[in-house]
Amino acid sequence: MVLTFEDRVVDEHNLTAKPAGVPWKVAGALNVVGATAFAAVRAVALTEGDTVVVSGAAGGVGSLAVQLARRAGATVLGLASPAKHAWLAGHGEIPVAYGDGVADRIRQAAGKVDAFIDTFGADYVQLALELGVEPSRIDTIVRFDAVAEHGVKAEGNAAGAGAGTLAELARLIADGQLEVPIAATYPLSQVREAYRRLASGHIRGKIVLIP
Repeated sequence: MVLTFEDRVVDEHNLTAKPAGVPWKVAGALNVVGATAFAAVRAVALTEGDTVVVSGAAGGVGSLAVQLARRAGATVLGLASPAKHAWLAGHGEIPVAYGDGVADRIRQAAGKVDAFIDTFGADYVQLALELGVEPSRIDTIVRFDAVAEHGVKAEGNAAGAGAGTLAELARLIADGQLEVPIAATYPLSQVREAYRRLASGHIRGKIVLIP
């Protein structure tokens, strides 16, 4: 069965109901970042007692990945600017400032690192290798070149997308067990302003366009 909404056609198996406890702006922001975070956490096979580092930990994908990693029983180190540290600490993660000396700060905070989720790019795959993380437990959603070069994973939205994933994430949100931070909302008529805000960087969570 195919359902048609105006000029949009969606296969029924890709749809799931929105729980009443999930605001529309959160539901609208959830699909891509949620599926990406879900797949990245699954890719590094976290178990109780593992320590995982997440780069871009307060961004759209990272802010969900750190929470899902905590739910898997891992100790989570979130790399972010100091302005985001209070939010990370409030969600049970250990905030670590990025930049020069980050490897030493990670070692001081956690000692051994078992897994690494890279949502930012740059040199974070190399950092994970420097920290002694096995390539099979490194997932990047940005540095796809590192898959062939280092044997790491690059599982993201394509690997996690599906109505089942979306329904599970929506249930967690409705139950108060998962937060999708909304940095700002803009009406569709202000899409340029929204992109300017996005391009400025240092966004905590998602920017949402409201029709």
